[in-house]
Amino acid sequence: RILIESYEYIQTLPDTKSKQKHIKAIEKGVKEQYIAQMKRLTFSQGKLLIKLIDRECSQTSFDLIKAFIGSFKAGFYQVFAGLFGASLKEEYDPQGKDWLIERTVLMVESGQI
Repeated sequence: RILIESYEYIQTLPDTKSKQKHIKAIEKGVKEQYIAQMKRLTFSQGKLLIKLIDRECSQTSFDLIKAFIGSFKAGFYQVFAGLFGASLKEEYDPQGKDWLIERTVLMVESGQI
């Protein structure tokens, strides 16, 4: 939700310099808040995070990175993920291969687990 709101706000900024300054501030804040936790993720947890980001934002992680910090860095992170057998371009498929994740998320959201 915060990412979507930030993206919408960035679109209202008057010039590229203002947009880049705001994006840098967002990137710094996200890194400070989450980098320690992300470094501790296992491979499976990282792949799950990529899928859940797509589920929540209706965009792949690659598309979000590309929109915020550019296609070069998005490509870099995609290559890095690929080294570990993951893909930032992978789309969430709640009716297909990700049905179990979807079921689990729905159960958590409804308070069943």
